[in-house]
Amino acid sequence: MNKTLLIFKREYLTRVTKKTFLIMTLLMPILMGALMVVPTYLANKESTSEQLVGVVDRSSIFLGELENSKSTKFQFIKPEEYDKIKDNLQAKGFYALLEIPGNILTTNKVVVSSQKQISIDVKSHIDSQLERVLENQKRAELISRVGIPDLEEQLKATKTNISVETIKIGDDGLARKGSTEIAMGIGFAASFLIYMFVFMYGGMVMRGVSEEKQNRIVEVIISSVKPIQLMMGKILAIAAVGLTQVLIWLVLLLGIFTGAKSMLGSDPKMQQLAQSQAENIMMGTNPSVQVMQTIEPNQFDQIAEQITSLNLPMLIISFIVYFILGYLLYSSLMAAIAAAVDSEEDVNQFMLPVTIPLVAAIVMMANVVKNPDGAIATWGSHIPFTSPIIMMVRIPFGVPWWELLISISVLAVTMFGAVWVAAKIYRTGILMYGKKPTWKELGKWLKYKS
Repeated sequence: MNKTLLIFKREYLTRVTKKTFLIMTLLMPILMGALMVVPTYLANKESTSEQLVGVVDRSSIFLGELENSKSTKFQFIKPEEYDKIKDNLQAKGFYALLEIPGNILTTNKVVVSSQKQISIDVKSHIDSQLERVLENQKRAELISRVGIPDLEEQLKATKTNISVETIKIGDDGLARKGSTEIAMGIGFAASFLIYMFVFMYGGMVMRGVSEEKQNRIVEVIISSVKPIQLMMGKILAIAAVGLTQVLIWLVLLLGIFTGAKSMLGSDPKMQQLAQSQAENIMMGTNPSVQVMQTIEPNQFDQIAEQITSLNLPMLIISFIVYFILGYLLYSSLMAAIAAAVDSEEDVNQFMLPVTIPLVAAIVMMANVVKNPDGAIATWGSHIPFTSPIIMMVRIPFGVPWWELLISISVLAVTMFGAVWVAAKIYRTGILMYGKKPTWKELGKWLKYKS
């Protein structure tokens, strides 16, 4: 145990004192903060700029009916000026030229000319304005034909907006507000973080073992410590490095976001844009769509209330447990693979069976969200190679404690088995050179006595 701690201390201090570790640890929060602040600032700057769209209305329906937006301004021009302006739009000060034909009521088609492809915001605003005016025109013609003066008011009265409020009834019998969207977002975020950390830090273990074997440094180390002590010291040290890095990121990101909030001030528009950008990062949605959404003044309080309705202690403890067990499971297998082979090509060949379950779990996440209690979700959360990712998706939706206990127990037993197998392979393979092992030979290594 003492030698394992010595290996742990050496590996940990060596890695955390590297310039690359310090640079990436400090640079990553800055990049994340920039990803939050810069798009918000640019979106606010762009919201004040206008794109001038010339309109040639040959139907005489839309004159004075098109409304401007923050990004799009309409200017009607005479039909005889159409050709002159079309040939040189930028010189005339126009971003695009909209031609509305005289038979627009029957064709529902218009032509937009520009010297470069128009933006989605401009196109969407043109579409919405034309549709609004045409619908009003057709509605007025219909009212005049049927002879019902208040038909439009009657039609408006039939429009119904349904607000679905979800209530979770806990085991204590108390009812709390819930949110399917919040549960889905937290589940996706937690699962993806585990996937990313297992791959990132497991890869660090594999590269470290491979470098020591190729440099023959391991031959000197093995003379004074047991292979299992060397392997476990390295795995635990990299786990500690990962936790240190994550904690530093959390502290720095909290400071950056706090500073960004104070810099943005109390402007509701800026707060709305900042919130939309934060949601984009966490949820992976389209920024242009999120920015256009309207956020009610009390929406943030509602989101906070919905988050607190989740079983946060269970969620946090489960995340830590699944991250640790999942990391130990995969990192031990990656260490064994790196010890068994000599070249990077061989590493990639043996890595394929190890990485397939992780990739499969990511693919299964979409189905698990749709049906958290389905067969795919249930089996995926109990198979140890996929449970760290699949179960974290299910927990925000509610999982019985006994099912969670079974999943963790199976994962823990499998992890200890993987460590035992990895130690057997590591002990023999770390000192073998110039020979590519087969699966049959790996099986023989497991039978060797210590």
